[in-house]
Amino acid sequence: MSAYVVFIREKTTDQAQMDQYAQTAPAARAGHDITRLAFYGALEVLEGPAAEGVAILRFPDMAAARAWYDSPAYRQAREHRHLGADYRMLLVEGSDAAQ
Repeated sequence: MSAYVVFIREKTTDQAQMDQYAQTAPAARAGHDITRLAFYGALEVLEGPAAEGVAILRFPDMAAARAWYDSPAYRQAREHRHLGADYRMLLVEGSDAAQ
């Protein structure tokens, strides 16, 4: 069953660190089956706290998403994200059943 990683950037605190993240994070996608469904485009908050940006990535399943998140390349990249912005990040299992 598909799984989704949802990034919610709440507040940038260090743009230089975010620039470094933007340079290093793409390499972490190599060898992983990732589909970018939304990637920091225009957004409108309908409920809840404000957000600066949102990205949604689809993976084949929860294990594949975890393998990417725990990979050495993404561990290295995410350190810059942690230093550069306040984020919420969610891993959620999808519903592949037709409605």
